[in-house]
Amino acid sequence: MSRLDGKVAIVTGGAQGIGEGIAIRLAQEGSAIAIADLNGDKAKSVAHAITSQGGKAIGIAVDVGNRALVRAAIEETVSALGRLDILFNNAGFNKPLPFMEVDEANFTSIMHVNAWGVLVFTQEAARQMVAQGHGGKIINTASIAGRQGYAEFAPYCASKAAVISLTQAAARELAKHNITVNAFAPGVVITPLWDGLEQDMIDKGVIKQKGEFIESFSSSILVGRPSKPEDLAGIAAFLASADSDYITGQVIMSDGGMVLV
Repeated sequence: MSRLDGKVAIVTGGAQGIGEGIAIRLAQEGSAIAIADLNGDKAKSVAHAITSQGGKAIGIAVDVGNRALVRAAIEETVSALGRLDILFNNAGFNKPLPFMEVDEANFTSIMHVNAWGVLVFTQEAARQMVAQGHGGKIINTASIAGRQGYAEFAPYCASKAAVISLTQAAARELAKHNITVNAFAPGVVITPLWDGLEQDMIDKGVIKQKGEFIESFSSSILVGRPSKPEDLAGIAAFLASADSDYITGQVIMSDGGMVLV
C-alpha cells in the first residue's frame, strides 16, 4: 500500500517544471491528482500522462488569482475525484527587472499570482477540507528568494517572503481543523521558469549568453549542482503524507545548501 492511497491532491502550476514533478510523484504514491494550471491544454496533457501509467488524474484550466475560478476548480476536483485532501500551491512566475526599474505593473502582477493566488487557493481549499471534516495538507512552494533579496528580481523575492508568512499564518489558523500548512523552499531548479528568466536577463543585457546566470548563481550550492524537479518530489510527497503530521508552519529549505538559515 502506497502512503497516499485514497487521497486527492490539487497541484497548481502542475503542467510543467516543479509542479509537474510533484504531480507525477504524488500519483506514484497513490494519490489522485488534479493538475490546475493557467494552460489548460498542458494540464490535460500531464493528466493524460499520469492516467496512461495507471494513475488517476484530471487537468483543469485556472487562474489562481481569480477566486471564482479557484472555487470552480475545487468543485470540479471534488466532483470528479470525490474529495480534497492535499493542496500544493505551486503556481508562480517571475519577470525580472533591475531594482531601480521595478514599476507598479511588474510588482503587482507578480504579487497577484505568487502571493494573492496562494492566499485565495488556501482559503478555498481549507473551506472544502473543513466541510469534509477529516483535516488535510496544504503545501506551498516558497523559495530561497523568500529568505534573502536579490536585486535582479525584488518583486519575486517579496512575493516568496509573503508565501512564507502566509504559510505561518495559515498554520496558526487551520491547526484546529487538523489541517497542516507547510512550505518548501527550492533554490536553483532547472525548469522552463528558469529558462525564461535567463532569456529575460539576456534581453535586458544583464548577461550575454544562456547558462551564464544559472552557472554563476549556482556556484554557492554546497552539493555542487542546481536541482531538477525530481530532487524536490520526495520532500513534496513527505509533506503530503501522514509522515509529516506533526509538522506545521515550517519551511523546509531544499536548495542543496545554497542558503543556510
